[in-house]
Amino acid sequence: WSGIDVDYCRGIATAVFGDPSKAKFVALSSKDRFPALQSGEVDVLTRNTTWTISRDTSLGFNFRTVNYYDGQGFIAKKSLNVKSALELSGAAVCVQTGTTTELNLADYFKTNNLQYNPVVFEKEADATSAYDAGRCDVYTTDQSGLYAIRLKLKNPDENVVLPEVISKEPLGPAVRQGDDQWFDIVSWVHYAMVNAEELGVTSKNVDEQKNSANPDVKRLLGTEEGTKIGTDLGVTNDWAYNIVKLVGNYGEVFGRNVGAGSPLKIERGQNALWTKGGLQYAPPVR
Repeated sequence: WSGIDVDYCRGIATAVFGDPSKAKFVALSSKDRFPALQSGEVDVLTRNTTWTISRDTSLGFNFRTVNYYDGQGFIAKKSLNVKSALELSGAAVCVQTGTTTELNLADYFKTNNLQYNPVVFEKEADATSAYDAGRCDVYTTDQSGLYAIRLKLKNPDENVVLPEVISKEPLGPAVRQGDDQWFDIVSWVHYAMVNAEELGVTSKNVDEQKNSANPDVKRLLGTEEGTKIGTDLGVTNDWAYNIVKLVGNYGEVFGRNVGAGSPLKIERGQNALWTKGGLQYAPPVR
């Protein structure tokens, strides 16, 4: 298992157990993911799930953090000779059902008075295979996914990601309502990783940083005298140190999974720190 969401789960396991290998992964389709969380089959859902008001209320879930700001886009065959999604009227569009992607697709075409033929699949792999086989002209999902999918197509260079971003897709973990402490732990794992990046604390220098005189670093790593930050959260006081040491800070996780250190080479964009023009911002550890 690999990916930003996978590393997030490993970060949670590290905070709770001190061991990233304690994370147990359950493969779920878009249709099955919400019932699995509601029933208690999984403790946290972090698999490319968009935070929306209906999911935050009627489904009985809690969202707080966004570990990837995304937006829906389109990939099309170059042979279509289209340069914009506004040129897709009449196209057959492969899409995964039971997702906000399917709803956004309908909204976009309706808003722009365009016709389209939806070709729906329950599983993303089936939708992308159908697109690659020519059963549809276009495939739509979050833009981060489009770049990953293009690498796996039979002829990647014969496909183009169109420039339009048609939605806001704040992706992050969800937990069941009713367990505030668990909600706090899941949320603060992300905040710890973001704060670590902002403070320049990495998996490579975290041991050296334990000797830092910087009060923010001391509070983050649990070296401040008399600290109870970790125990108040319900974990050990070196919880954030362990996360950074064993999993990495947010920038490291982003870089190796989807950024410069990965085949995808996705720019940080909105996922850059707030100090660098992005949206990633964490409350202070104090």
